Amino acid sequence: MDGDFRQSFVHEPAALKHFPALVLNADYRPLSYYPLSLWPWQEAVKAVWMDRVTIAAEYEQTVHSQKLEMRIPSVVVLKDFVKPRKRVAFTRFNLFLRDEFTCQYCGSRHDLTFDHVVPRAMGGVTSWENVVAACAPCNLRKGSKSLRASGLRLARPARRPHAAELIDKGRRFPPNHLHESWADYLYWDTELEA
Repeated sequence: MDGDFRQSFVHEPAALKHFPALVLNADYRPLSYYPLSLWPWQEAVKAVWMDRVTIAAEYEQTVHSQKLEMRIPSVVVLKDFVKPRKRVAFTRFNLFLRDEFTCQYCGSRHDLTFDHVVPRAMGGVTSWENVVAACAPCNLRKGSKSLRASGLRLARPARRPHAAELIDKGRRFPPNHLHESWADYLYWDTELEA
């Protein structure tokens, strides 16, 4: 499968309001946990018709054409395995996910921005190792000062996350809507408590 496929499984939320399908890789794991890999029902039906997926679970509702009626898929499994990326893209979303949507200075979860630990004015670069999630008040307080000069301290050092780490963190932030048919496929690979 082509590289664009990896990005195309996340659609606009408006398209996912009615009967979204959870998309699993050929190993029965979601392509993505956060955002959850979902397709609008139309894409899922198209993929079934093109024999790219198998249906693992269905909604009660049906769709039909002149000659065919089928239940809407709620979980589909890709027939071809999509190799997960090993390198994590440096995006605002992934940065917030790495920092668990929390200001790394005060712990707030509101009004998040990002901050250069070593300010760009002092030669700091925009990289995993120098950018953290910060609430607007802390970002304003720090400004272009060093950590020491601002009196702020980092909750944890900025660093490049591993892909598996972001997948694990993504599991802690479930989407607003989870259909009951998805539960077995979302958490089957998590470690059981003793």
